[in-house]
Amino acid sequence: MGEKTQLSLLLILLCVSGLVPRSAAFVFWTALLETRYYLSSNDTVSKFCECGVYGRNSEVEAFSGFVAVPKGDPTGCNPYASYGWNSSQEFIALVKRGNCTFSEKINAAMNQGAAGVVVYNVDDTGNSTTYMSHPGTGDAIAIMIGNIQGTQIANSVKNGTAVYMFVNMGSPHGPWMDTYWLYFLSIAFFIVTAASIAYFVFISANRLYSMNRHRRTEKKLKSEAKKAIGRLEVITLKRGDELTTSDAMCAVCIESYKAGEVVTVLTCDHIFHKACIEPWLLERRTCPMCKCDILKALGVEEDVKDDMPMSSPPEVTVITVTGGDALYEVPLNEPLSHEPEQQQHRYDNRAFEEDSEAARG
Repeated sequence: MGEKTQLSLLLILLCVSGLVPRSAAFVFWTALLETRYYLSSNDTVSKFCECGVYGRNSEVEAFSGFVAVPKGDPTGCNPYASYGWNSSQEFIALVKRGNCTFSEKINAAMNQGAAGVVVYNVDDTGNSTTYMSHPGTGDAIAIMIGNIQGTQIANSVKNGTAVYMFVNMGSPHGPWMDTYWLYFLSIAFFIVTAASIAYFVFISANRLYSMNRHRRTEKKLKSEAKKAIGRLEVITLKRGDELTTSDAMCAVCIESYKAGEVVTVLTCDHIFHKACIEPWLLERRTCPMCKCDILKALGVEEDVKDDMPMSSPPEVTVITVTGGDALYEVPLNEPLSHEPEQQQHRYDNRAFEEDSEAARG
């Protein structure tokens, strides 16, 4: 269950994060234009507007310069088109859309030394613009403006009026800035965040509950074990006792028994040093040698064992059949199946058969 939840959360996060690069491609920047007309009467007329759009492949940077138009073809598609401008001074190339790709006219203008390129739209489009794509233009800066405004500037330049243009960054636009997108992203972010927090709170609470439950169970079992240990037979060894004269040793500390030592006799009749066996029984509650459960043997209440989260594998006994083709591993706590082929584990027993026959001979 935990792995499925983690995969679901990961999928949601990937879906939401995948929207970022896809939507970023549709974000475009507008351009702020300040156009100054230097009239022959020494008057200057300035016009301001946020009426340009940076190209898809353009650097979004500010640029400025006197406006120049190509001689002859206003679209500036000729790679050798002349703008009639001193190359030592920065100028802005003003070209009309059409006759060739945006990339071709922008590269042609940049090769002539333009600081930037302003493309104005085709006739009968008013002041509408498009988000032009111009791959292969390097670090060129290019914007598009409407046809009416572009035609007015181009005619002024052709009539001998000096026009100086300042182009600066405007504001970003696109789906991320749309109100509905903001609502969607806010809701999606809230859902993912809430699901993540809820998941981690659930996992943490579940782990704490399991740990506390296990701790309480262990504490109660130790309390029951103390009661059981108090009911075990305790003997103080004397000289001449069988344990002191034989080679018997305590299975816990692997030391021989000596007179004066105190030993504990378990319900299974196995004997150990009292100081050795009591810590063992508090932790394990079984005989170190035969695994006899002292709580069950003494009838001490141990219903708390049902709350233990861990379960031990079933014990099995191995029945060796002399001269047979197989050995059977039969679980003690499971009923025998009527189809032994489904529960037996076969392996080669020829070596055992040969040893048995040699022993009979």
